[in-house]
Amino acid sequence: MLGCVIHGAGDLRIEELPEPEPGPGQALVAVRYGGVCGSDLHYWRHGGVGDFRLREPMVPGHEMVGTVVAYGADASGPAPGTDVAVHPATPCGTCPECADGRANVCRDTRYLGSAARFPHVQGALAARVAVPAGQLRALPDGLGPRRAALAEPLSVALHAVRRAGEVAGRHVLVTGAGPIGCLVVAAAKAAGAARVTVTDLVPEALRYAAVAGADTLVRADDPADAGWPGEVDLAVEASGVPAGLDTCVRLVRRGGAVVQLGMLPPGHSPFAGNLVVSREIELRGAFRFDAEFDEALELLAARGEFDGLISAVVPVAAAGAAFALAADRERSCKVLLDFTG
Repeated sequence: MLGCVIHGAGDLRIEELPEPEPGPGQALVAVRYGGVCGSDLHYWRHGGVGDFRLREPMVPGHEMVGTVVAYGADASGPAPGTDVAVHPATPCGTCPECADGRANVCRDTRYLGSAARFPHVQGALAARVAVPAGQLRALPDGLGPRRAALAEPLSVALHAVRRAGEVAGRHVLVTGAGPIGCLVVAAAKAAGAARVTVTDLVPEALRYAAVAGADTLVRADDPADAGWPGEVDLAVEASGVPAGLDTCVRLVRRGGAVVQLGMLPPGHSPFAGNLVVSREIELRGAFRFDAEFDEALELLAARGEFDGLISAVVPVAAAGAAFALAADRERSCKVLLDFTG
């Protein structure tokens, strides 16, 4: 079977991989579509994401939808032949964070396609994968597998919006109009945000933010852009660059909240920290998600406009071109790999 393997920075290979057998408690899933995530691009381009560095070849990918093939011993779930999305996290269930209901920051979690631990957890960009059966979610009525491939990144966005607090009736700023930023827009609007302003350097990316429901689009490199708000109630930093965080802190109102969602570069990040003190701004992190995965599937089933964020579906044999396209923000939003051919 074909799969993608990243061997190091700039070294993505399409390889013939051995087909896995489902072990005890596992399900074997034939992958139909796999999304190319920003973290996958970081592993490919830089050999790591944030503080997580590649130390061995790794199959990337954690945005996965497929069809149940079979189960291993002592495993059950949706019947073979059922289309499913796969929750990519396997928390330990015993650490203090899990006990506190915050499994998304479990200190001993396993996450598909992640170099956070060694040996790395191999990912989902392969024709077949074996995963814990408890991670399978049958697709709700009305949701096809292509749109369902957005469930994982939409879950990230939903968690970030939840971390922001009460959104209904508020003005929300989102810095960064990549796939996650656009999905934050959609999540904020679904939560009742009165207005969502989005900033980015790339006009094409801002157009995708409009598809997601943004009310105001702002060129981040144009201080004279008429769309800049005087202040906002809440802000979600989704660009992963320090300048975006600085913008959020400067524009959020006194007593407002800033959610740092984008993974910042390793090391120190400069921003207007004194404003956090003098304005009593709440600065919160948002990392992955937990129960939001099921909410994401229901939201995807209910709203067809998410299809407009899928800019290309590329056969796995052309994965190199797919990764290059996904990295080109002037030409793409969300790129999917197609394993059905």
